[in-house]
Amino acid sequence: MRKFLVVLDDSRECLNAMRYAALRAAHTGAGVQILSIIPPEEFRHWIGVADLMRAEARERIEAHFEVFAKWMRDRQGVNPELVIREGDPATEILDQVKADPSIGVLVLGAGTEKSGPGPLVTTLSRNSGSLPIPITIVPGDMSKERLEAIT
Repeated sequence: MRKFLVVLDDSRECLNAMRYAALRAAHTGAGVQILSIIPPEEFRHWIGVADLMRAEARERIEAHFEVFAKWMRDRQGVNPELVIREGDPATEILDQVKADPSIGVLVLGAGTEKSGPGPLVTTLSRNSGSLPIPITIVPGDMSKERLEAIT
């Protein structure tokens, strides 16, 4: 089964990317894989403290994931899977795409700030010509109704 890969983070635009991925998956019979990445700089402490911080980060991610997963299951009939990786976000996204050949589309949310669409969208779109899958970039300020209409 083909999967839409969507990145779970604390950005506002993440919500629209999740909605889009779930709606497209529901309409096409695909799955959704939610990837959350823990940056390595969060754990530059003593080993015991780093392990505790890593466990807390995973708990936060799993709680955040459950909110989206419940909505996807209840509203769209899609049962997403969660993958947690540690490292540089762009590198980890590409590594996940390579690790799972069923991933067919990467879905990213674009920020609406004047500083640009966000670091992931900027980095990955710059290298989009050499990526093994297409990227769908969802505007962060697109309404829920508009998302439903285009999916």
